[in-house]
Amino acid sequence: MRNRSFFPEKPRFVFIALGVLIAGALLISSFIRVADNSLLCSLTGAKADYSPAPIQLRAILHYATSRIVPQQSLGEISVSFDVLQSVSPCNFLVFGLGHDSLMWSSFNPRGTTLFLEEDPKWVQTVLKDAPTLRAHTVHYRTKLSEADDLLSAYRSEPECLPSKAFLRGNTRCKLALTDLPGEVYDTEWDLIMIDAPRGYFPEAPGRMGAIYSAAVMARARKRRGVTHVFLHDVDRKVEKVFAEEFLCRKYLVKAVGRLWHFEIPPAANVSTTSGGAGFC
Repeated sequence: MRNRSFFPEKPRFVFIALGVLIAGALLISSFIRVADNSLLCSLTGAKADYSPAPIQLRAILHYATSRIVPQQSLGEISVSFDVLQSVSPCNFLVFGLGHDSLMWSSFNPRGTTLFLEEDPKWVQTVLKDAPTLRAHTVHYRTKLSEADDLLSAYRSEPECLPSKAFLRGNTRCKLALTDLPGEVYDTEWDLIMIDAPRGYFPEAPGRMGAIYSAAVMARARKRRGVTHVFLHDVDRKVEKVFAEEFLCRKYLVKAVGRLWHFEIPPAANVSTTSGGAGFC
């Protein structure tokens, strides 16, 4: 989720200006409820008593005065935005904290949005400019260089298998995120976005544990409906392979750019013929 510049200065400035205009329109209009829920009707059929939430106004001010743009493209952002528009207020868990975090929180202004970040110094840097964000520092037990071994070995550990999988305190399954804040385990998340931890050099934690843990949380859901899981950087081998193993191609509903969107039903609602040996 940490921002990287992809544009030379002048085109980048034009992109920022357009982005600010679009973001402002989206933030102001996104949560005005109308009959057909379309963006056009949101703009033309606004309720007289509607007022933006403080987090939305803060986001508009922040991005209007910043030269740093979100890492995801407008098309990728729109995938998650469309879902948030239909289900917010909701519980939204985001792996990664960055320059786009204020935007994500503003899309769910009256819901719960929680960010998980590996680097405590980076958390301090982001919260200095956006102190209202809710973020926790987490520790990952894996390295990207271990990805192949983790994928081939997890089936031999019963407590990694979907029939017995759990997260809190599951030290026997190395893919499980075992020591997250209690709030993460105690909340049923309607949306989970995986855009961290770092996964582009061998010693980085990689996103194997985040992908596996998102699958376990989604399958354990007891509330009505599916869990929406968004995975970024699927152009990379590990993200793609682990998504196909744990999030499942059959649950993939949309792919835009480097983002995949899955709708994962609770395990109780799914019949399986795999004998509990696989997630898909």
